[in-house]
Amino acid sequence: MRNYKIIGLTGPTGSGKSAFAEYLEKNGFIIISADKIAREVTAPNSVCLKTLAAAFGNQILNDDASLNRKALAKIAFSSKESTCLLNDITHPFIYLKVLKNAKEYIEKGNTNIIYDAPLLFESNGDLMCDYVISVLCSKEKRIKRIMLRDNITEEQAAQRISAQHSDEFYSKSSDYCVSNNSDLESLYLQADKILKALGY
Repeated sequence: MRNYKIIGLTGPTGSGKSAFAEYLEKNGFIIISADKIAREVTAPNSVCLKTLAAAFGNQILNDDASLNRKALAKIAFSSKESTCLLNDITHPFIYLKVLKNAKEYIEKGNTNIIYDAPLLFESNGDLMCDYVISVLCSKEKRIKRIMLRDNITEEQAAQRISAQHSDEFYSKSSDYCVSNNSDLESLYLQADKILKALGY
């Protein structure tokens, strides 16, 4: 019987998942962030970045051959087909790196691991998780957060949301769901309740 747990943390963009992850980290959990790993695997001259450039064109590259994330996002989120192509290219690279990091943490004795992944289900990352927690929020609040976070228009924010799953999908696919329509205190109370249910 293994002595560690991997908990998947996900939710649609703008739901406030990062605040939830930060709270868990303060409570002693190791956070493996898919977003951070995505930056690592798309470093200049990486195989992943070269594959992306071949698929979406060199306009996604900056002058120094690094990834221009805004340019990539503009193209990749313009249609569901483009979004799927982006995911098909990046997910295998991210997944392998996540497994490697998790193995290293476990070997060092870290037994409580959170895999923070916006596209947990799309990448089949949920298959490595013992439990999955989804953070959900109203569409209106999510649009405001995305606009503020990424400095984009309301239309662009809505476009990103439309490319993702519905709240019903997350509810059906997760072991626990968190509502982030109130304040941080409410979010933390829900986190505490889930951790207690999981035996922490």
